[in-house]
Amino acid sequence: MGIKTINIKLPTDYSEQLLRNQISRQLGIREFTFRTESKSLDARNKRNIFWQLRVVVDSPQLKGDDAKIQEELIIPFKKRKQKIVVVGSGPAGFFNAFALQKAGFEVTLIERGSEVKIRGAAIADFEQGGAFNGANNYAFGEGGAGTFSDGKLTSRSKHISKEKLFILKSYVEAGAPKEILYMTHSHLGTDNLRKIVVNLRNEFENLGGTFLFNTLLEDLRIVNGKVNEAVTSAGSLEAEAVFIAPGHSAYETYRMLMRNGVPFRTKNFAIGSRMEHRQETINLAQWGQATLPGVKAAEYRLTSQADGLHPVFSFCMCPGGTVVPAAAYAETNIVNGMSYYKRGGNFANAACVAGIHPDELAGKTVSPLEALDQLQKLEEQFFNYAGGYSAPFCSIRSFLAEKKLAGKAASSFPLGLLPAPLWTLLPKPVVVSMKVGLQDFIRKMRGFENGNLLGFESKTSAPIQVIREKNGLVEGFKNLYIIGEGSGYAGGIVSSAADGIRAAMSLVEGN
Repeated sequence: MGIKTINIKLPTDYSEQLLRNQISRQLGIREFTFRTESKSLDARNKRNIFWQLRVVVDSPQLKGDDAKIQEELIIPFKKRKQKIVVVGSGPAGFFNAFALQKAGFEVTLIERGSEVKIRGAAIADFEQGGAFNGANNYAFGEGGAGTFSDGKLTSRSKHISKEKLFILKSYVEAGAPKEILYMTHSHLGTDNLRKIVVNLRNEFENLGGTFLFNTLLEDLRIVNGKVNEAVTSAGSLEAEAVFIAPGHSAYETYRMLMRNGVPFRTKNFAIGSRMEHRQETINLAQWGQATLPGVKAAEYRLTSQADGLHPVFSFCMCPGGTVVPAAAYAETNIVNGMSYYKRGGNFANAACVAGIHPDELAGKTVSPLEALDQLQKLEEQFFNYAGGYSAPFCSIRSFLAEKKLAGKAASSFPLGLLPAPLWTLLPKPVVVSMKVGLQDFIRKMRGFENGNLLGFESKTSAPIQVIREKNGLVEGFKNLYIIGEGSGYAGGIVSSAADGIRAAMSLVEGN
């Protein structure tokens, strides 16, 4: 019995039988089993687009073993009496609590919003003209912001292979498609995520964990650098350790932490608008054809050095997706993107953002609190311009020419578009860089100038970062951890979840 790893090129609409035939011919064997280790689309030559697979084959007709063993995350279990409070049920908070519960701690996970079914109903009501819900929206509620997203599982973070494998396997066990274990650009889709977060919550509770919805963290009781209690809207919770995964939208949580002496610093982040095109336009640009058998919808990832001062890049691309009203607070107006697993919608969207530092936005050195305040003012400015939650928009051509667009445009955005001079609503340095970046994007992708720019995109990352020790503890505190996107050290589902797991393991290893 031997194991061999081989690379295979296959047409985009290949069948499993064709894959088996290719393995048989390439290795000269008939009796075998196999598993796909990686799969990526090669569309560099539009006349010859194909899947590139790496396959591990197991057969009695082979000799030797060249398969790489994936190192697994080991969470040692023992009954531990320490009570742990975890705040926030996004990827960082949930996987932190999940790992700690598996290790034997008594874990209580609190979430300001409701379970996903109630959250989804509140979002649907809002998009149908109902009132904005401050606890259940695209930022807050079960699963965090990621639940209502494209569910991308890619990450640029290095040295998290064990954590990533644990995360992906947990998702598969909770109902995710097995392809996420090997697809190069894997995604879950919001429809899958809404089921997965419920199944994961059930598993957490089956392990003995406690999950409290509609419970907002309001304060911390701290003595000599140690948090003794988490004060919530539902009462106080005693804790031997507190892990806070606020996401990058929880402004009042940030401010509460600052009042309690948690040290933060400002950092670079990125803001801009969301680009939207007909999906067919993107398909034609990337594939040279309107559809491609065996592939859902074309994606893109674009970067530009722009003016040399502020890099411009696409972010959170949602093929066949929807632009959504992603305000976390009433009287703020921001947008984001979301896709279903099949990515079957008529539009493609992605953020177009420029990297910048809060000090440059303000024209002076600002504190972390001031950085939050100025970002919130920008979000409020878009709300005031729109007089609500419709999305101020203009065409890409209008933005480049600074010529206001009149009339209507087709869009996936559910609350309507409002023609607007976005070049006057966005900060000037961002506008200058975005214009150069968009011109680069147009040169790289045919037809890209035919899209629109919608609203204000402000949630690519946080403008501040907590100061942490190497073991993840907040500097100056004995038992307080800030994790995930809200910490300023992670971004996206996988890296945030991995950050939560690593913080959990630092406590596990110390106990």
